[in-house]
Amino acid sequence: MGEFSKESCPSVKNILLLDSEGKRVAVKYFSDDWPNNASRLTFEKSIFTKTLKTNARSEAEITLLDGYIIVYKFVQDLHFFVTAGDDENELIIANVLQGFADSVGLLLR
Repeated sequence: MGEFSKESCPSVKNILLLDSEGKRVAVKYFSDDWPNNASRLTFEKSIFTKTLKTNARSEAEITLLDGYIIVYKFVQDLHFFVTAGDDENELIIANVLQGFADSVGLLLR
């Protein structure tokens, strides 16, 4: 079996689940791009503010913020976000988002 290269394994920077006011429900950071809690909270607030007026209820939306691709979706009063570098494949990141949203949906039934 060969080694995995960066091209074959997309890198997710974080996965965020925020409520309708932008407060944390669950978050997980996979990179050190935001080294402390204050920078993470600032990033979460900027994402929430940027996407608040969009209508991402039926399908996932994609936006760019500070050099990151953010794929997001709103379900009921939950806001799901997956962040990746701007060189990642948006379709793969959208599938990560869908899997995350489906998993949370199953847990909350």
